[in-house]
Amino acid sequence: MKILVRATNWIGDAVMSLPALRALRGRFPDAEISVLARPWVADLYKGESSLDRVIPLAGEAGWREFGTKWKLARRLKAEAFDLAVLLPNSFESAAVVRLAGAKRIVGYARDGRSALLTDAIARPLPGELPKHERFYYLELLRRAGLIDSIPDVPRIRFEGLDEARKRGEVAFRRAGLKLPVIGVSPGAAYGSAKRWIPERFALAATRLAGTLGASVAVFGSAAEQELCGEVARACAGSNLAGGTSLRDFIDMAAACSIFLTNDSGAMHIASAAGIPTVTVFGPTDETATGPLGPLARIVREPVDCAPCLKRECPIDHRCMTRITVNHVLVAAEELLRPEPPA
Repeated sequence: MKILVRATNWIGDAVMSLPALRALRGRFPDAEISVLARPWVADLYKGESSLDRVIPLAGEAGWREFGTKWKLARRLKAEAFDLAVLLPNSFESAAVVRLAGAKRIVGYARDGRSALLTDAIARPLPGELPKHERFYYLELLRRAGLIDSIPDVPRIRFEGLDEARKRGEVAFRRAGLKLPVIGVSPGAAYGSAKRWIPERFALAATRLAGTLGASVAVFGSAAEQELCGEVARACAGSNLAGGTSLRDFIDMAAACSIFLTNDSGAMHIASAAGIPTVTVFGPTDETATGPLGPLARIVREPVDCAPCLKRECPIDHRCMTRITVNHVLVAAEELLRPEPPA
C-alpha cells in the first residue's frame, strides 16, 4: 500500500501533527508512507521513522505558479498512491492530490473542496474534542476509519534526540559558543502582538546566563535579524537569526540547556527537542497550541481581552507588557531546579 500525506504548511502545525503520522504508521506498518511538504518544513521530517520519504512541494502557496504544481501532480500520478491524507484545510492541497490521481483522498470538508475528496470528513464542532491542535489531526484519521481511537499523547518529541544533541553541541562550538547554552527566540511570525518585549528577553537571558555560567544563542528567521541582533547585543549573546537551516536549528535547540521563546515555531521545536522551555503567551491560546509535557512552562498574565488572536494589538499590549522578567525567571528556575532524591 502506498500512502501520501500532505503536510501542514507551518513548523508549529507540523510538530503538532506528528502524533497523527505516527498513528498512521501504527495502523499501516507495512505501507510505504510519503509526506509532501513545503521546503521550509521538509527537514522536520528527516529521521522520522513513521515516514519512508519526504517529497518537496515546489511553488508558492495558493494558485501562483500553477504550472509548477501541475508538473508535480503529474509526477505524483505515476506513483499510483492508494491513499492520500490531507492535513491542511486548503482547496489547493486537495486539488493537487486529486490531479495526482490518488485512489482515496481523506480530508476535512473545508474551503469548498468536498467534491475533490473521496472522504469529506465533517470538521469537529467546538467542544467535541480537547482544544489542543494535535487532536484535530488525530480525529481526522479516526473519523475516516484509519485508526480506531485517539491515542494518549501527553507530549511530542522528535526521534533521535541524542544524536541531534551531539550535532548541536558541535555546531555551537563551531559558532564560538561555549556550553552550556541558553536559547532565545524573541520573534513570532504571526504578528507583533505575540512578541514579548525584546529588552526583557535580553535581561532574562543575561540573568540566567550569569547563574548558569552559560552562553546565549539568539535564533530567528532572516526577516528577524534586526530584532534578534538587538536582543543579542543587549545580553552579549550570538545572533544566529537567518544563519541556520531548520535541521541545524533542531540540533542546536536540542543542545540548549533551556529555551526562552514566544508562542512560535521555535517554541514547538524546542519543546519537541526535549529541553526545558519557557514560553510567553499573550494574544494566543496555550490550551490550543501550547507545548506539551513536564519540561514546558507557560508564562501569561490574565487580562480581560486575551486571548484575542489578533496579529497586532489595537490598544496597549497589556497581555505582554504586564509580564515581567521575574515572571519568566521564576518559571525558568522551576524547570532547572534539581529534583529531590527519591
